[in-house]
Parts: sequence; C-alpha cells; structure tokens
Amino acid sequence: MLTITQALYDQIVAHAHRDHPDEACGVVAGPVGEGRPERFIPMLNAARSPTFYEFDSQDLLKLYREMDDRDEEPVIIYHSHTATEAHPSRTDIAYANEPGAHYVLVSTADLDGVGDFQFRSFRILDGEVTEEEVKVVEAY
Repeated sequence: MLTITQALYDQIVAHAHRDHPDEACGVVAGPVGEGRPERFIPMLNAARSPTFYEFDSQDLLKLYREMDDRDEEPVIIYHSHTATEAHPSRTDIAYANEPGAHYVLVSTADLDGVGDFQFRSFRILDGEVTEEEVKVVEAY
C-alpha cells in the first residue's frame, strides 16, 4: 500500500494537469529505508511528448547525487498518461528499474465519464505489475 499526504497527492495531480497535453513526470523522495514519500521533485519530460516520458539524463544524475547527499531514495516515481488509463504501458514496465519504488500513474484523460483523472499506484518488479491501494492522509 502507498500512503501519501494530501499535499503530495495534490502536487502530483497539479503537475499532471499543468503539463497536459504532454506527459508529466517526477519523483517523490524519502528517507532511505523508511518508504515514506516526503519531498516532491517535478522533473522535465525531456521527450516533451503526449505519449512518452523521459527524464533528462543530466537532471536524473543530478537528482540521484542530491538524494545520496540527503540520505534519500526515490519512494515514488510518477508520470501521467494523457489519452489512456492510468496503467503501466509495456514501455513503462521495461523502464521500471527501481524495485523498491511505487510507480504512480495519473491519467488526465476522462475515460470513464466520472472525471478527468485517475491516480493509481503500482509495484513493478522483474516485469510483473501489481496494483496497490493508495491511502491519502493529512500527515504522517
């Protein structure tokens, strides 16, 4: 289960809407070994595409160095889908290389007629995708 604060949830959703029609992407870092998302880090989609996201390699290197310096790890890796449901694509699964991370997908497409986004979390390990419950709390 992913437990996330309302503030972080809102920031991820706002980023997805702000970058629409391109996919948004980013990371939420937290203290190493605690699995608690704390620090919202929106990233630039270097692909600038409505169907694909890519972290800029230099930005990603800088981010990992910064997280190392702060004793953090990526707790959530998120991105948006602009025309499909919030479910990992084959490409998403192939690029998932953080076995301990929650992979959050936000859809900015109104696919079910009940709203213009879905917020879902998955674990992706060795190509296996497992959806998990998302619990939104005011504070930890």
